[in-house]
Amino acid sequence: MKIDGGCHCGHITYEAEADPQKPFICHCTDCQQLSGSAFRTGIRVASDDFRMLSGEPTIYVKTAESGAKSAQAFCPRCGSPIYATRFGDGPKFYNIRLGTVRQRDQFVPKLQGWSRSALHWLPGLATIPKIEKQEWPAPRPPA
Repeated sequence: MKIDGGCHCGHITYEAEADPQKPFICHCTDCQQLSGSAFRTGIRVASDDFRMLSGEPTIYVKTAESGAKSAQAFCPRCGSPIYATRFGDGPKFYNIRLGTVRQRDQFVPKLQGWSRSALHWLPGLATIPKIEKQEWPAPRPPA
């Protein structure tokens, strides 16, 4: 499936060919910290199927628990995470951050990795009260 996307401010844009069966959730603590959230969602695409259209991401090199290094690409203007890929030479895949994909609503994660680090409250999300959109002033959470 052809996808396209980019960062929040529009400086970075890309296009790719992605398999709808490849979206994933990562619960590792690195992804929690790097995303500023409880987990990260992504879609893996081969390097031949990914093309930057505009902008040049800033790269942060992360060392995993295994010692492997990965390039974490993000927009230098707005900070949106764009992708991660193996650092250095060799065959590459791009783990595109699903939140930057324009067609993100068409991708349902098929795998959850690093489940040992998943936050204990995630299974209860369906029981938390919902607000359709941001109200101003924001209502207070229940006591």
